[in-house]
Formats: sequence, C-alpha cells, structure tokens
Amino acid sequence: MTNVLITGGAGFIGSHVAERCLREGWNVSVLDDLSTGSLSNIAPMKPDPRFSFTLGSALDDSLVASMVECSDIVFSLAATVGVKLVLEGPIRALDNNVRGTRCVLEAAAAKRKRVLIASTSEVYGKSDRVPFCEDADLVIGKTSTLRWGYACSKALDEFLALAYYHEHELPVTVVRIFNTAGPRQREEYGMVLPAFVRQALAGSPITVFGNGLQSRCFTHVDDVAESLVRLVKTPEASGEVINVGNDSEIAIGELAAMVRDRVGSLSKIVRVPYEEAYDKGFEEIARRVPSLAKLERMIGYRPRTPLERIVDTLADDMRLRMGLAKCVAACG
Repeated sequence: MTNVLITGGAGFIGSHVAERCLREGWNVSVLDDLSTGSLSNIAPMKPDPRFSFTLGSALDDSLVASMVECSDIVFSLAATVGVKLVLEGPIRALDNNVRGTRCVLEAAAAKRKRVLIASTSEVYGKSDRVPFCEDADLVIGKTSTLRWGYACSKALDEFLALAYYHEHELPVTVVRIFNTAGPRQREEYGMVLPAFVRQALAGSPITVFGNGLQSRCFTHVDDVAESLVRLVKTPEASGEVINVGNDSEIAIGELAAMVRDRVGSLSKIVRVPYEEAYDKGFEEIARRVPSLAKLERMIGYRPRTPLERIVDTLADDMRLRMGLAKCVAACG
C-alpha cells in the first residue's frame, strides 16, 4: 500500500489532492497548521481508516522528518498563498515558503522519497511571452515591490528542488500551478473568482481592480488534483518543472459579468483603482496563460473543465456554506 504525506493538506488544493489520493487507494497523512486550511475541508475524509490528520507546521524539522520517513510520496503544498496575505505579512510568507520547502526536501533526500513541490505561475513575473513555457526566462520586478518577494520565494523553492535532484538524485517534480478555483475556496486571501461569486450571491457590488482588461486562465481544482497525482506516478517527471493549469483565457471584467449572469445576480460591477486595493506601486500582470504542451506530453492529460462549470461548482459550494453560516447564527 502506498503511503502519502500532504503538507498543507487541509487547504483548498491540498484537501482535493487528499481526496484524489484516497480514490487511488493510497493511505493519506495530512500535516497542516490550519493557518489558512480548515478542518471542514477534510471532515468528510476523517472516517476513512486510510486517512489521518496531524496538527503541526511544515517548518517543524523533526515532525516533518518522522512523517516523511513513514511515507512513499510527499506532496509539498504548505505555503503562504494569495496576494493579500503576502502583502500583509511578507516576512512570514518568505519564511514559510522557503524554509518549509527546504525542510521537506532535506527529509525526503535522507530517505529518497518521491516528492512533488508546488510552485506558482507568479514566478513568470512580468514576462509578456505568452503562453508561458517552462523553459522561458523569468522576469521578476524590483525588490521594493513586495509582491515579487512571493514570486522569488517560490522560484527559490524550484532552485532548491532541482538542486536536490542533481546533487542527491532526489525524485522531485516542480509544478507551477496557475489560477485554481472550485469548492472550498475562500476569497479573503485575495482570490478573485470566489470574491466575485460571494459578492454576486450577496447582491453586493462586484469589485474589479484596475481597468478589468487584465486576463487570467482558471482551472478547476479537481483538474489540478488529477494532474498532480498523475505526475507523481510518472518517473519521467522527476527533475522537471511543469505547468498545471487551463489555457482558456478571459478578461477579469468579462469574468465579473459572467459570474453575475451565472448566479442570477443584480449586482453592479464597479472598478476599483489598484492604489485603493493595495499599496501604492502595486504591479499587475496583463496576461497569464500557460503552455500545457509539456503537461500533456508527460501524462496524456490536460485540464479542460469549462469556466462556466467552475463558476457553478464554486457558487453551489458557497451557497451551502453561506446557508450553514446563517443557520448557525440563527441557532445562536
């Protein structure tokens, strides 16, 4: 029986990866400090005897080492995520992302465990060479702009992972995950799609930062989980950096209108200057589109869930959570 460790496994993406691993027939151990993860995300899995949860930090060297030793595969997903959290606590974000990844890699190298390291499309920075290819140069902004610290921390994670691959022959794969959405996602960390959905469901103004012409590609979280599980089962993916995302592009202003229409909302769409939403000097990226040729070549699969379906599943989940919250409040 394959034993899997998922750091950050109570988070949005991590909990879906845990479910996918259970469907694969694997034993799943989750390590999470619940700083952004939630017990509600993993509650449906707790009755399964193949599932276990440990409350703890991916920065705890001894804890991580003991859990890695008992595992065959490690998904390193613990990180500070979302522009809002990164800007509010840049030191913590840098420390979590770099030290946590180093902790996992060191423990895995000692026992030669299979590892998947989660990176991000942010590492492409301000590049305008769309679609983004894994072998392209990275274009990171100036150090005085805090958001680029996050991109650099994840790029350093990639350098560390590949260094362990070359020096210790560690079977490690790096995945650059693009905008992901779906059930269990929370908007308070600066994620645009769940923010739009909640605003639309509440009948509040849907706030579009900037001019709304910036575009993104959104991937259903189940497609991401499927891709990650297939990659750890693919020996040829060791030592590789691979994009994981959807390449269907939409402008953020158009996304706001789609969300409003899909949920049947009467919300107004309002533009908010970046200077009001973030610190002065915030830099936005005009387009972020992945090349998926390498992913498809590696695993014979590419995310294809339509954006309409992504919005619908997120809205259904959010309606349920909002209803439960109202029930709890009414029951006192």
